[in-house]
Amino acid sequence: MKEIVTIQVGDYANYIGSHFWNFQDELIGLAGDPQADSVFKNQDLNMDVLYRTGETHQGIDTYTPRLVSINMRGSLGSMSSRGTLYKEVAPTTSDVFTWTGSVSTQASEPREKNLFLRSLYEEESQNMVNEISGSHSGSPSEYEDKDITESLENGVQFWTDYSKVHFHPQSLYELNGVWTDVEEFDNYGIGRDSFSWASHGEEISDRLRFFVEECDHVQGFQFVVDDSGGFSSVGAEFLENIVDEYTNTPVLLYAARGSGSRASLQTRKRTILVELHDAISFSRLSSYSKLIVPVGLPSLGRASKFLHIEDEKHYHSSAVYAAALHSISLPFRMLPVGPTADACSVSGAVDFHGLIQMLSGQGRQNMVSILDVSMPTPALTGGQNEVSLLENFQPLTPMISEDGEDIHAIEHLTVHGAFASVEGRRATVCEVKDSLDAAFERANTRPMFHHLSVALCPLPIPLPFPSIFGNQVGKHGEMISSQLTNSSSKGSLDVHSIPMAARLRSSSAVLPLLENKLQNLHRYGITRGAAGAELLSSWGFGKEELVEMQEMLSKMVATLCPPQSSSDSD
Repeated sequence: MKEIVTIQVGDYANYIGSHFWNFQDELIGLAGDPQADSVFKNQDLNMDVLYRTGETHQGIDTYTPRLVSINMRGSLGSMSSRGTLYKEVAPTTSDVFTWTGSVSTQASEPREKNLFLRSLYEEESQNMVNEISGSHSGSPSEYEDKDITESLENGVQFWTDYSKVHFHPQSLYELNGVWTDVEEFDNYGIGRDSFSWASHGEEISDRLRFFVEECDHVQGFQFVVDDSGGFSSVGAEFLENIVDEYTNTPVLLYAARGSGSRASLQTRKRTILVELHDAISFSRLSSYSKLIVPVGLPSLGRASKFLHIEDEKHYHSSAVYAAALHSISLPFRMLPVGPTADACSVSGAVDFHGLIQMLSGQGRQNMVSILDVSMPTPALTGGQNEVSLLENFQPLTPMISEDGEDIHAIEHLTVHGAFASVEGRRATVCEVKDSLDAAFERANTRPMFHHLSVALCPLPIPLPFPSIFGNQVGKHGEMISSQLTNSSSKGSLDVHSIPMAARLRSSSAVLPLLENKLQNLHRYGITRGAAGAELLSSWGFGKEELVEMQEMLSKMVATLCPPQSSSDSD
């Protein structure tokens, strides 16, 4: 088995991670639920790729994510940094006789659990009682699902507020001593000043080592970092350590930021700081990863015509990015296809190394990929305004060129839970393949190479998922009518699963993003009399290091620039 270790660094990265692990937990629960839809029974997915088995001191079996999560102290809300499965033992201290003065103790009250977390605790307590007594009956819950979903819509303050997953004590790491408010922890320099690898690095490395050393064969690190502020620096330090210690283990890096996370830039000084942060962050993070995927639109309004996103709510926007990451990760844990290929429920398994080689190791050898999503993806045939899988994709990567096609592009697509028609019949693997081939035939241009992974299992929608679906979306993600208005939104009580499609592509469409980073680094940081030179110096960057970053970005741009024709050079 080839395991994956997931790393989440920063507040928004953990918002995404909370939804991502909720999807996995829901899949595991549905697979064992006799009342669940049969499509969830034979998923042909090996969840051990993402999860580890263990045992508490009381001998209770555990199944927890293979995860290292890093955030500020106080970011866990009502959750303990040791998770919920393993009881935390209060440290004992001996009396100190060398101090004769008075002693005062200050302690803050633990944060109260919200309705959702209280309902989880009640359900788990009832399950334990049933196990002990051998009973299968339970007392009715005092918490209504409708009240729970409404409380989440109006009251999420932490990523743990909607997490339904148990974590291992080694998973959740708080940066003690980093007391800066998240809103002010907003640039690479602050992160560098506040975080010292010498102070925190060994403990973080030990936590990662704990998960890696119990693996049979690690296929790679799935790394999600909030790159909108100081956590870029924390992530870069962590990545540098990973590259040094795990030389041959690839890193798939998602550099994420929340929608609407940047306030309007009212001053030139603020503009320079933000543009330099973005250039430095991207340069540093990309230098330590095999493949970097920038995600985070200023607004998610265009991500899907079937969604209603309130951009100011991280709880909303992170759900979309998490769904896309879930889809992209499916091929990493698909079981090998047997001799009955036509009847199988998955096709197109690929591991980390294969995907990265596919997208960054062919032709141009570019290491920046675009993430697109179709959420939910419409039925393959039969709609009134029928569109192909390809036409329904919307980019989640910012600053992407929408004009023209790249004949040298390389694409990896994942489609799961698709409907063959509007009547609601699930499409077979072969039908999805045929539909995609037909879409490419009709397209004006097609990529140089594409790889398709298909699974029958749709995206499950767990209870704490936000109310972001338009009212055209049915219970199983089908389009029920194009005539309905978009005045209201649906959530998990109305929508139980949806068909999904996601795509990673290496394409010249990412050139505007790369050119923007390169131009701003040169303009504000390197050119003679640059307005941001003093700022970068205060962040600890010298001229030689900045020139190296510029050369790396220039190489990325040159790799994707189309070759000049002889007429252009005359």
